[in-house]
Amino acid sequence: MAPRAAPLLPLLLALLGRPDPGRAEGCDLQPVTAEPPITLSYATSTVPRGCVSSSSVGSSHEVHILRVEWSKASAFPLKVSVTPQAGSCAPSPVLILLCARCSAIITSPCPDLIVHTDAHLSPGTIEAQGPEPPVAASEGQLLAWARDTYRGITSYSELRDPRWVQVRLGEATDSPRDCIPQERFNATPHLETEVFFYGVKGCSRGDTQSTRAAHIIRLQPEPSSPITEVNLSLSCPERAVSNQILILQSRANLTWCLSVNNCHIQFLVSGNYKIMSISAMLFPGELLPDTEWGLVAKAFEKNYSVIASYSAIPASTRVSLEIQEHEAIRRGPATPTTPAPTANSLPHTLLFMLRPWKCTDETMEIVIARSHLEPIKDVVNITLRDINCQAEKNATHFMLRTPLSHCGTSLEDRGHANNELILNLAKGAAPRSVRVAFECKIPRELFLRLFPTAAFEAPQTELEVNKEAFVQASMRWEDHPSDLQLKECWLGAPGRESVLLVQGGEARGKGVTMLEGPPSSHGRKVWRFRFTYAIPEGGRVPLSTTLKCNAGLQNNTIFEKVLEVTVKDSWRPPNNHGLGLAAVLGITFGAFLIGALLTAGLWYIYSHTRPTSKLQPVSSTAPASESSSTNHSIGSTQSTPCSTSSMA
Repeated sequence: MAPRAAPLLPLLLALLGRPDPGRAEGCDLQPVTAEPPITLSYATSTVPRGCVSSSSVGSSHEVHILRVEWSKASAFPLKVSVTPQAGSCAPSPVLILLCARCSAIITSPCPDLIVHTDAHLSPGTIEAQGPEPPVAASEGQLLAWARDTYRGITSYSELRDPRWVQVRLGEATDSPRDCIPQERFNATPHLETEVFFYGVKGCSRGDTQSTRAAHIIRLQPEPSSPITEVNLSLSCPERAVSNQILILQSRANLTWCLSVNNCHIQFLVSGNYKIMSISAMLFPGELLPDTEWGLVAKAFEKNYSVIASYSAIPASTRVSLEIQEHEAIRRGPATPTTPAPTANSLPHTLLFMLRPWKCTDETMEIVIARSHLEPIKDVVNITLRDINCQAEKNATHFMLRTPLSHCGTSLEDRGHANNELILNLAKGAAPRSVRVAFECKIPRELFLRLFPTAAFEAPQTELEVNKEAFVQASMRWEDHPSDLQLKECWLGAPGRESVLLVQGGEARGKGVTMLEGPPSSHGRKVWRFRFTYAIPEGGRVPLSTTLKCNAGLQNNTIFEKVLEVTVKDSWRPPNNHGLGLAAVLGITFGAFLIGALLTAGLWYIYSHTRPTSKLQPVSSTAPASESSSTNHSIGSTQSTPCSTSSMA
């Protein structure tokens, strides 16, 4: 049995809601050595190496040392700000900045800030004063120079690839007396920085020609992290096309606040998220894999064959992502201020966040809550590319359901159905419409439907005893649809042995007939058969039964579908939970016995309480009119009184 275990792995992972690791095959993530497609940075207070001390307490200076290293030459100046706490710049602050072969912009509201640096200072910045720190000095030499010059050190931080640095003034008397550097030092009280991430990896399937690209950011789990919200600033090229997806993976209880600038991009997010430029409405995310290969497989599952960037970064409260054009010249990134969305971009962005479309292998369904469209305002109606396909509207939702072969839907893209949502807006006296192109993923799974007639219309979940039922199993498999086979179908009920209906694509069992299905198109394969659900004579009709089918490939990959159906007996009302024959006979006999006993009891009471004289027959000498009349009042005083002695 061991050789058969491996093909079952995709099925088990599908049942668990996890992507198949096999889908990530052929895409080995490697560092991006060419011009990276993104610029990514994140805020942190954890430095590669650092320390604090109280050795400067009581002296005339507060001394902060920054030692900067670069993975690659920086094309723009480093911004350093020195800010006081509670507006006080006392004692006199000192900044020692070692940043060889870099330019810097240093700002501070403290007029007496003393700066020592080997960096090139940009015009308009605070000028360096006094001697430069020792060039190419070791860590120990630099700290010794600072102690000799100012008699103490407040903080020391090594930084790698910083975008900007904020130094917060303030001395802590409870700090260690000596500044002894430590690895991965938490410098939260006095420093915050935003650093560039240059560890971007990427890959693509060897045989792919797709331009659909995925960007993945994974926040590395830190169990003790207090972070509950991440602010992500996202900007895209001016002529960006909507064939990219951004996958954001984190703890499930994290909230992502997205500031989006000029981006028509799809999102797949862990936890909850909201788009700040649209509204404060919180959208639910979904549970994403927490492994590298799992996230790559998820992107492939969504039909994105190019992993343009994969970045695993520490947990952070602020992340900045700039997506570059693939062949564009790298520009110095700047955190943009997000403009208000235009009238056209707002519906596009909102609908791509809601993703209200859902497809099966033969239908497309769109459901949009009207409350979610409040930021757009004045939505009169919604149609698809074919304007005759208009969504139904009620007090709470817009709803539309259509076959994939209707309403201008295109199936040219493998595994996806493409169409447009057209939002008709009533803006003043000039109504207008906004078109939003979208694609709906067609699940790669087996679908099972039960029909009452051979027309195969209006599927149902009710099976009638001794009446023909019609079954359709279908699936889309674009790769090699001819390799897909209907393996087995059977019917089972609680406490009963399952009845085999179909095996190896052929009918099995009494009353089962295979039917000709529609021709395959766009990789969709359809199997049809009919059967009659019969109950053995004297058998009990179950309330429900289970129809189960599985289809598979030649490599034993199995896709299974289960359909729960209720059973209807034409000899009883639907959902009749009445009593059995034995119970009915028992109740009838009981009622008869009670009636008989009650009658006997009443007669016994009557016969033992009536006076004896009233049993005397009427006199024969009575007038004919009286003897012939019947007295219906038992014990009436109008009866002729008789004594028992006269009978002798």
